[in-house]
Amino acid sequence: MRFLRKTKIQKTLLVISDIHLGAGVYFEGHRNPLEDFNSDHEFVDFIEYFCTGDYAQREVELVINGDFFDFLAVPYVKYFDDEYWSEIAALDKLKIIMNAHPEVLNSLRKFLHAKNKKIIYIIGNHDAEMVFDSLKEELLGYFNDVKDRFIISNNIETYNPHKGIYIQHGHQYERAHHFHLQDCIILSQNGRKYFVPPWGSYYVTRVVNKFKVERSYINEVRPIKNFLIHGLIFDTFFTIRFMLANVFYFLMVRFWHYFMQNPDWKKIRSNLEQELQLFQNFESLTREFFEKTPDAKVLIVGHTHQPNLQTFKDGTMFLNTGTWTKMINLDFNRLQSGRSLTFAQIDISSEIKEKASENYTVDLNHWLGKSDLPYDEYT
Repeated sequence: MRFLRKTKIQKTLLVISDIHLGAGVYFEGHRNPLEDFNSDHEFVDFIEYFCTGDYAQREVELVINGDFFDFLAVPYVKYFDDEYWSEIAALDKLKIIMNAHPEVLNSLRKFLHAKNKKIIYIIGNHDAEMVFDSLKEELLGYFNDVKDRFIISNNIETYNPHKGIYIQHGHQYERAHHFHLQDCIILSQNGRKYFVPPWGSYYVTRVVNKFKVERSYINEVRPIKNFLIHGLIFDTFFTIRFMLANVFYFLMVRFWHYFMQNPDWKKIRSNLEQELQLFQNFESLTREFFEKTPDAKVLIVGHTHQPNLQTFKDGTMFLNTGTWTKMINLDFNRLQSGRSLTFAQIDISSEIKEKASENYTVDLNHWLGKSDLPYDEYT
């Protein structure tokens, strides 16, 4: 029980992902249909709780595991086509987001001012433009005298905060969203820097965002197959238009790309199948990771927005922290609608154990808000 073990805890790791801060619910006097984050107050309470009370003196490390900012949901800049991916445009988008969610950033600053607190930022695919040094400087400048406690680097793709525990955002397992943190910036002839986005980022900005203006829930429904089936029945014309747009875009961007490289139909088919693979086969994914990383006992990811915790027979554990945005799940095994506000909590004991894996406990929790115990175990 928590109240019996809390005095033995030396350090707490908190892992959140896919917060997706955008340009705000309202932007320049108009409602913004692309804003997915509406839990500012809940987030502030969450951060405050873990730097006060029992956690006031304890070492607490907050791991922001990708997609904290959502640059793909900020079209309100004066840059078009390739200029949208320039360093200048990215900096403008970051400032727009920071101005739209001051309470969230202020809570993080208060967190860092508390004793024994630290933040690790892992870059995801929706905040990929944080690879620019100027954006890092802009963000860290907000934290001023405590910015040394905020770690963000292009060298952090897989984070290993404790023996046996590994944290990744998860986009690297999908070809559509994979990019190299150290090799994704190019320099133009006039000396300007540009981010080279994966094709999935183009897809979001050029297809998903346009249809999201008509149906705000377009990116909230899982599984996608069930969404299309329901859409064909209850919203036929819109769903057909959406499906045709997806097929046309994929053929033009991916099929034509591989065909021009090498018109070998077997290779084209193999590549397209890999492009269309979704990050859904958790067991297969984790088995491969654990086989490549023998000392790994826990793998924590985000990206798919689907909270999940699986423990395997050999004792290894896979955990997906989900998202703080609204989700609608049409899978009969896990029907749910609304904001889950899920996070991983790893409590590391001060006692020395024979096995490293016995030195910590791992939970997937659901933030409820302020109460006697403001979270419960996610099921």
